[in-house]
Formats: sequence, C-alpha cells, structure tokens
Amino acid sequence: MPRRHRPRPTGDDPDERLERLVAGWRRVEVRRGVEWNVQPVSGASAVKEYVCPGCGRAVEPGTAHLVAWRADGVLGDASDLAGRRHWHAHCWKIGV
Repeated sequence: MPRRHRPRPTGDDPDERLERLVAGWRRVEVRRGVEWNVQPVSGASAVKEYVCPGCGRAVEPGTAHLVAWRADGVLGDASDLAGRRHWHAHCWKIGV
C-alpha cells in the first residue's frame, strides 16, 4: 500500500509555529515561585544561533538546548510565548 505524503509545514504562519512549539515534549517547572514551560530542543532541530540568558554565550546551531517561557504570566499565553528564551541545559539547571 502506498504511503500518503503530507505537505511539510512551511513555518511562515505564526499559528503554525506556535502549534509546532507547543506540540513538542514540554514540561512545567516551578522556579523561585514562578511557573515555566520548558521544552527541550534536539541538536538536529537547533538551526539558529541564540544567546543564552544564563551565561550570555551563544547557543550554537546543532546544540541541544532548552526553550523556556513563563507559564503564569498576566498578559496571556501569546505574550509569554513571545518572551521565550533559549538556554543551555546546564545554565537552566543552575540558573533562573
């Protein structure tokens, strides 16, 4: 039986990007009384360079890392998601 080929998401639509980000394996952590959504990013999925807020150094493309954003912000989910940051896993573990 032939396989069905579905079109890949283009990533151009903001709703599509939001859905893709939220759909991955994600957990909620509480740090210093604040709830955070934390989602791991595999090295294969890491295609851009980011600055880690924990150490101020670059999170290089191809490096597995974490994305974290507030889960309990007062301005709503869209605002919290817009404020997400990419962290080295070690920096997240010792920081915030």
